[in-house]
Amino acid sequence: MPSSTPYRPPRKQGAAFRFIVVVIVPLLRVLMKRDWRGGENVPETGGVVIAANHISHVDALAFGHYVYGNGRVPRFLAKSGVFKNKFVGGVLRAAKQIPVYRDTADAANALRDAIAAVNDGQAVALYPEGTITRDPGLWPMAAKSGAARIALATGCPVVPVAQWGPQEILAYHERRPHLLPRKRMIMLAGPPVDLDDLRGLPQTAETLREATDRIMDAITELLAKVRGEAPPAVRYVPANGVENGENGENGLDDERENENGDSGKQVESA
Repeated sequence: MPSSTPYRPPRKQGAAFRFIVVVIVPLLRVLMKRDWRGGENVPETGGVVIAANHISHVDALAFGHYVYGNGRVPRFLAKSGVFKNKFVGGVLRAAKQIPVYRDTADAANALRDAIAAVNDGQAVALYPEGTITRDPGLWPMAAKSGAARIALATGCPVVPVAQWGPQEILAYHERRPHLLPRKRMIMLAGPPVDLDDLRGLPQTAETLREATDRIMDAITELLAKVRGEAPPAVRYVPANGVENGENGENGLDDERENENGDSGKQVESA
């Protein structure tokens, strides 16, 4: 199916982000077929959180390209490790990407910086799950509360996005990418998640959980449309070691992380 979303990159990008585009986008065009849908749901201006499911080590490239191709410069929440290289880290910081320092005194800075970016009218792109899904069927799993916290603190819309295809290039357990033939990247954005009744309420664990579940339900519903399949009746909950160990690509900690056991569980979807 041809892409139904026109390619409309943002006019103002900044020198550092423009450098990333010049280097990365031609490569993406060679390796990935675009099947983009729902671009009309990405607001052209104003602060916004754009939240997607996480299925591959390379899906940030597809997701970022989609956000960029729909007129916004994505400000990713990314694990601090990618900033350690002096050159790469310098480019990312200059491009206003946001490092997440997990399990350190600086961990709260990511939330602060994301809120500041949204209040400045920018598009913050993140994975509410915080890491690649461990669900055996690659469905969205239980998420952190970062997207909900940002949305409720700023009043900004949360646009859900489902992506499917990057896992064919590089699945979670694989080390070698499968570049040829070109893989189709399906990206589908939906309308903003309805959080109006939660705005203005205290950010209690219950409120954050409700907002987070609504966001993940919206992403899951979109992914079900893309895949033409019914999602599981319950949402996978990863082990503590998964949440707090190797990953945390763009997630922010929440109260749910310490509720899990030593192995994956299932929780009911809202």
